[in-house]
Amino acid sequence: MKSNNFPTLSRRSFLKTSAGVLAASGLAWPEKAQAARVGQLATLIDLSLCDGCLDRAVPACVSACKTINGDTIPPVADPIPVPWPRKTVEDWSRKREVSDRLTPYNYLYVHRAEVEQDGERKTLFVPRRCMHCDNPACATICPFAANHKHENGAVIIDQELCFGGAKCKTVCPWEIPQRQSGVGIYLHILPDYAGNGVMYKCDLCNDRLVRGKQPACIEACPQKAMLIGPRDEMLAEAERRARQMKGHLYGKDENGGTSTFYISPVSFDRINATIKKGPGRPDMKPGVKRQMAGTDPLGKAVLTAPAIGIVAGAAGALKWLAGRKSKLAEGGKKDV
Repeated sequence: MKSNNFPTLSRRSFLKTSAGVLAASGLAWPEKAQAARVGQLATLIDLSLCDGCLDRAVPACVSACKTINGDTIPPVADPIPVPWPRKTVEDWSRKREVSDRLTPYNYLYVHRAEVEQDGERKTLFVPRRCMHCDNPACATICPFAANHKHENGAVIIDQELCFGGAKCKTVCPWEIPQRQSGVGIYLHILPDYAGNGVMYKCDLCNDRLVRGKQPACIEACPQKAMLIGPRDEMLAEAERRARQMKGHLYGKDENGGTSTFYISPVSFDRINATIKKGPGRPDMKPGVKRQMAGTDPLGKAVLTAPAIGIVAGAAGALKWLAGRKSKLAEGGKKDV
């Protein structure tokens, strides 16, 4: 039986801790958008506490995440334009219920790992979603500046700017972002050539963070296996717990450092061996190096793109945005 001998961070203590950081700087706790100024946050996921919510059809964290993000994606074009020359369409709009892998409609899933340690069979449950890297290559490579690392630590894709080119997925060592074709700005510019949808992933519930709330998955976890707080404090707590359980830490150095720390009584090599990596199911290979070197060819390709294509795309975008602004001013419905 698992015991929770570690301090947990409730919503109240989360706000109190964050307020303490601000107070030290002579500031007051913000109540609205200024909450983002609390500084870089990080999450801690304790695998010794997560039980996979076996009494539920879907783990509480996954269910809460799907509820929060259920209406994130606008209606999908029908039919979806088939892009040239790739002719690849990724449509999850009729598979929204999928919860055992990452999809554009499912930002979090829980992997079940059956491992052996010291001759004993153990079952661990591993919540997986975006790692929110400290220096994300996905944000660096995006040719349309649709991906950013925010001051609060969240790595966020702007749906209004993303063309769904999937370069962010290519340079992510875990291939976290997932594409939904048939939505986004590309439909209003060159739908057959300029893009293929929008990339989606966990944004750390940024809208909730700026209102002083916890991410939905953390708030919903019945075992308090997930915490959030100032990055330095979360890292110190993760290292303390790892030492106490004589366990292992993941996320401190992987991909150049992340804002997500996992601790486990079992080595991540063994956990990784239980993962059959495939689309939407990231591995947990320890020590994975930052993929920045892999972005160089992509970056050069972006920089050497035909100027006429850039101009045409920009002109099309401006025309569409102007049209949408005019419709809104006239009281029309928001263009999707």
